[in-house]
Amino acid sequence: VALATQRLRVRVSVAAGIVGGRGEDSSVIITLPECSAFSDIPEEALAKVLSYLTLIPRTRQPGVKFIIILDRRLDTWASIKTALARLAESFPGNLHLVLVLRPTSFFQRTVTDLGFRFSQEDFMLKMPVVMLSSVTDLLRYIDENQLTSEFGGTLDYCHSDWIVLRTAIESFAVMVKDIAQMLQAFGTELAETHLSEECSAIEFLLLSHTEKYRRLKDAIRSVMREGRQLLSNLETSRKEGDSDTCWDMTQDWDTMQRLLAQLTDMEMAFDGFFDKHHLKLQQYLQLLRYERSFQEISITRESLSQSVRELDSLEKHAQVVALCLPVHVILLVTNMLIFLTALCVFQEEMSRAQVLILHGHQLAAGHHYAMAMIIQRCNELRHQSDTLTSALNTKLFNYFKQENFLFLLQAQRWCDDGAYLLANLQVDKLQSKEGAQAALRDIEKFQEAAPPLLGAGEDVLFLEYESVLTPCLQHSSVQALIHSRQNCLRKLAHKHVRPIQLVAPRPENPPRAKSPLFSPKHGIWRRRHVIKELIETERIYVEELLAVLLGYRAEMDNPSLAPLLPINLRNKSDVLFGNLPDIYNFHSSVFLQDLESCLESPEAVGACFLERKDHFHLYECYCQNKPRSDSLWRQFSDCPFFQMCQKKLEHKLALDSYLLKPVQRLTKYQLLLKELLKYSSGCERVSELQGALEAMLDLLKSVNDSMHQIAITGYEGDLSNLGRVLMQGSFSVWISHKKGPTRVKELARFKPMQRHLFLHEHALLFCKRREEHGENADKTPSYSFKHCLKMSAVGITENVKGDVKKFEIWYSGREEVYVIQAPTVEVKIAWLNEIRKILTNQQKHLKGLNTFPMIKCHCYSCTSTLSNV
Repeated sequence: VALATQRLRVRVSVAAGIVGGRGEDSSVIITLPECSAFSDIPEEALAKVLSYLTLIPRTRQPGVKFIIILDRRLDTWASIKTALARLAESFPGNLHLVLVLRPTSFFQRTVTDLGFRFSQEDFMLKMPVVMLSSVTDLLRYIDENQLTSEFGGTLDYCHSDWIVLRTAIESFAVMVKDIAQMLQAFGTELAETHLSEECSAIEFLLLSHTEKYRRLKDAIRSVMREGRQLLSNLETSRKEGDSDTCWDMTQDWDTMQRLLAQLTDMEMAFDGFFDKHHLKLQQYLQLLRYERSFQEISITRESLSQSVRELDSLEKHAQVVALCLPVHVILLVTNMLIFLTALCVFQEEMSRAQVLILHGHQLAAGHHYAMAMIIQRCNELRHQSDTLTSALNTKLFNYFKQENFLFLLQAQRWCDDGAYLLANLQVDKLQSKEGAQAALRDIEKFQEAAPPLLGAGEDVLFLEYESVLTPCLQHSSVQALIHSRQNCLRKLAHKHVRPIQLVAPRPENPPRAKSPLFSPKHGIWRRRHVIKELIETERIYVEELLAVLLGYRAEMDNPSLAPLLPINLRNKSDVLFGNLPDIYNFHSSVFLQDLESCLESPEAVGACFLERKDHFHLYECYCQNKPRSDSLWRQFSDCPFFQMCQKKLEHKLALDSYLLKPVQRLTKYQLLLKELLKYSSGCERVSELQGALEAMLDLLKSVNDSMHQIAITGYEGDLSNLGRVLMQGSFSVWISHKKGPTRVKELARFKPMQRHLFLHEHALLFCKRREEHGENADKTPSYSFKHCLKMSAVGITENVKGDVKKFEIWYSGREEVYVIQAPTVEVKIAWLNEIRKILTNQQKHLKGLNTFPMIKCHCYSCTSTLSNV
């Protein structure tokens, strides 16, 4: 019960108080000191005072007893009687004893004794009352260290300080209550918030709710600071005070602890509720924006579909008037303009749709509450895209057919007109200079009216219309006839008398002109053909990766499909798919755009591969994870989840075929680069193409080596500390130990060991290849670690007498010698080159330390060592 008013607090400080002392059976002592205005305190106010004073102990210790010390040494019997009567009526607790200090004056003491004697039975029926003559008598009931100095005790107590403390505690309790009410009101406001379908309204709600949340958090922090400061002051007072002389503050400290804990719990509950509400509101806003984007794309695609239908009607009309060339040209141009417009819009919408599908995947992966609807929208977008892509591809094919048909009509008509023109030239008129000049003008005018493509040259004709060879050949024949007739006419037009000149005889077999099919210009066409294939296959590759990520990986996080997913497969998407999302992001966001920018300059592709060379190391991580992925796939390939996903994607092949795509794509790059390099001899940037090819081949080798490295078992340590794998392969090995009990004298007597060697930057590992056999055995080989040589202590002898495929690796000054037999001389040379590079790099590093390593002479007959100096 809080203090009613400031006036009541003043009266409490005068009328009653808890000094903190304890009596018999830990009874709480309440003192009523001298107060002339006690009788003037209203009954209601006194009841509140007594209720407040007893509430604190009763809350902490139910059933606690109370002892009242009524100090009336300067008062009258009438005052004592009134006070006892009011206590009997108003005291709310378990009153154990009332100790009355009677008046000290002789008259009032006598009156009090007589009055109490006659009224004792009335009071004793309601409460036990003991009348005391002096403070000394009080000490018989209560120990002196539980009494304040005014009652002859030693307890250190200041009533004004107690009033200040209790006021502060009660004020803090009121603030905690106010905070609770504010949080309740704000929570109700959040729960009853009407959600608009306008994004701007939701954005405003998010901002306003966040601002209110911050203000409430500031208020909570402010109240929390006050409470902690008050608790700290109480803690300080408890530590500094003497437990025997200082009034008890334990109950006050416990009260503050409870209020602070209550405030902390309210804050945590409020934070959790607001975070959930705020997240749901943000997801609602995301859903509104996603739905709006989906509707916009749907409207645009409906417009594109209308354009495709218009193309259908134009094509039908074109078939009717196909024999009328001018009308067909007009229809074809109109058709082409509509198609190109639709194609531009389609490409833009495809990009938007792809971004929207990815965004939907991100929302679903973030456990959006509308995950099922978002996945459905993504599937609709994919279906619409596939349908529209198929329709436009069909229109594109029809457009090229119409273009070829139009070209055939134009070329055929022009060739027929040319042949007719040459056939109808009148020979008699051509004999004169004027007639020949007129005929020349007619022919030149006819050639000016030729279709533009026929004047572009045979190379361009072959490049653009390689499937239509007949008009090309016919055009060549007519052009040859026209040029021949022009030469004759020019001779006639410029005919004049001149002396006879000797003419060199015409060779019997003139050299044939090179076919345009083998012209150097066709290198350009071939390069364009390769770059088109590279870009087109790259687009297909990116689309397939996206389909796998959305159709399989994202569905593994779909709660609605959880019953179809085996328990041991859950949370294993990183194992099954590896870093496929990183590979997709690189190709879709970076590398595909790089390749598309090279469409007009195929020789620039080499620079693209070289600039992005470091990004391709993503494939090393993917390939290193591939055995784990394959093992997981073999366990669960028949589960209904994968079958359902494959059916939804309409894939003819299972998931494992698509997980193999990155490895196949890496191999495809080097094949396309080889093809491009084949037709780029003499180009300015051929060196970049060669560098790109070498980079891809090195990457393939590095991937292959790393795949073998992860199969090493039994090595105690971290293989990554040995550096990058430079070479790996199988060899025959003989070992000679020059010292110790295992010394071997004649190597030729012993059968060689088959070892698989791994050459790292800092060590050479000897392993034994192991393969499992059987129907269900893992076909991937493993390698048991046998021995390790640090490259810092290795030397080599390049040639071993008697076998050109052998070389020596010796260790620690020839204490151990390993004779290595390579499968071919080429493999031996490659390994020696790599080892020599490592030793040279070590030599350069040691030069800075003023240390000169010893390198074995490469001559077999020499057994000395040479200083690097």
